[in-house]
Amino acid sequence: MTFHSVVIQRILRTNAHIGRPVTAHHFKIFSEGTRNSLNVVDADKTLICLRNACNFIGRLAAKDARFLFVNTNPLFDEIIAQMTKTIGIKNDTTWRLGGFLTNSSSPKKFRGRNKKFSLVSVLPPDCIVIFDTERKSSVIQEAYRMQIPVVGLVDSSMPLDTFKRITYPVPANDSIEFVYLFCNLITKTILKEKKDAQKDELNARDDEAERISKRSLHSYENLQAISDDISETRLLLDKLMVLMFNGDLILNSPTSITETFGGLTCLDLLVNQIEALNSKYGCSIPLVSVNSVNTHDVVSKILKKHPNKNIHSLIQYGEENAKIPANSADGQDAKDEMDCLNLAEVFLPLSESGLLDTLFSQGKDNILILSANNLAHVVDTKILNHLIQNNIECCLEVMPKPTEPSENKLTPNKEDNQVKRENWKFTHSMWMTFGFVEKLMRRQTTQKKLSVSKLFDQQCKLSVPKFRYLPFDSTANLFQLQSDLYTILDGTLIRNTARESPTDPSIKLGPEFEKFDDFKKRFKSIPSIVGLDSLEVTGDVWFGSGITLKGKVSIHAKPHMKIIIPDDTLLENTVITSQADIE
Repeated sequence: MTFHSVVIQRILRTNAHIGRPVTAHHFKIFSEGTRNSLNVVDADKTLICLRNACNFIGRLAAKDARFLFVNTNPLFDEIIAQMTKTIGIKNDTTWRLGGFLTNSSSPKKFRGRNKKFSLVSVLPPDCIVIFDTERKSSVIQEAYRMQIPVVGLVDSSMPLDTFKRITYPVPANDSIEFVYLFCNLITKTILKEKKDAQKDELNARDDEAERISKRSLHSYENLQAISDDISETRLLLDKLMVLMFNGDLILNSPTSITETFGGLTCLDLLVNQIEALNSKYGCSIPLVSVNSVNTHDVVSKILKKHPNKNIHSLIQYGEENAKIPANSADGQDAKDEMDCLNLAEVFLPLSESGLLDTLFSQGKDNILILSANNLAHVVDTKILNHLIQNNIECCLEVMPKPTEPSENKLTPNKEDNQVKRENWKFTHSMWMTFGFVEKLMRRQTTQKKLSVSKLFDQQCKLSVPKFRYLPFDSTANLFQLQSDLYTILDGTLIRNTARESPTDPSIKLGPEFEKFDDFKKRFKSIPSIVGLDSLEVTGDVWFGSGITLKGKVSIHAKPHMKIIIPDDTLLENTVITSQADIE
């Protein structure tokens, strides 16, 4: 026996199919015929109308609507009172007064000797349910005038004027059994919708909490350590692709092709690091290089040194090359670096070339976006695992600016309303999913520029330690990189263990060293600075080979004066203003 048959039998047991001797013409659509001079109501039609009425009541209950139950039959009072008590709705009886709806906008108040009371409701109901429709046609007329939907039981003798004003008619005999069944269905419907609404509200709160968590500031130190299992690490790395943007023109030369350490460029270091990971874990991490028009040819020549590798080179879209400015002399950014890079110009070549779809079909789902301005761009599986486990679509790596440490206090994994963009420095490294990139590309149709600053306000931030950020945007940075301060391992720059101080030395070079070609001319070889604390050089100063710098060293050549530091010279905690100070 089917479920439909069981329900039909239950309706028939309530005598809902037994109609009146008189059958109106408009009711014949619900009639199955006559028997013993009585109209027989089609039980299937009754079931359909019951379902429609309950669905309508349920949709209103989900929106916390106001219901009014109308009944004049004293046999139904106990049933309806029990229903209203169960569903938590007050049994309002103001409908017993004529004009209770049409006069609701101006309720009449009565004052007794001891108290004042009102006989009509101010707020009209959202739905009226009538159990004895024939006796309360006046309520139907008022509801029709007020455009309030009505759910009511109808029989075969109901006049057409009353019938056509009932929004959801339920054809049935108004027996006690059927009224009990009808009230039971209404009770279960409203209780279910209220329970679902509470569940939806809890889910919405959880989603909001998760959304806030994803937008909040996290600490690298609090990320969960990844397993040592090589197979698990390989599964993570197989979902990753690396995108490097080569659009910066600093030192009058693209930073990605400038030799930094041991004759290797920034691009060489990244390629070697990716190949070391592919070899160690047996994975395949593709590298995509998006280049500006000015740098594309030079970058392509460097990539020819790495044949038969999973490397793709594309040209950036857009008329203007995105350029991240160098720091000014006082250490502050000349312009907000988060507003200088148009992400749409970086992603458009991926989308238009079909490379994004190809990599997605290969199982790639996460993108590490890098810039040549940061040489500490290490593929960190700890960060990747955190993003995948927490379904984070976008994450920006940031560091607190040292100028205002008190304002950069970090509260990990909680929303921090005090996270101000001006107090944090973007490290030029960010993580995105392929799905998030597609959202950005759809948003590009309505926005001319998509900057990193907008992502900072809306997406997750990760406060990373110093080893995740090694800037390369000036000759002072190049001086450190080409010295003995760093060594290289698997394409990754590592601090020289011989240096005792945990911080890098402070290097300040004058305008004579600003251009890359001038910088190379003034050094026969880069001095040893493992023991150096600070170096400040201004004026016409030239360095020989084999020089060692320790402590605090200041060299200032006066105008129209030249200072040459001889070969194999040791300078420790000294101030030099003339050639005589050396000899």
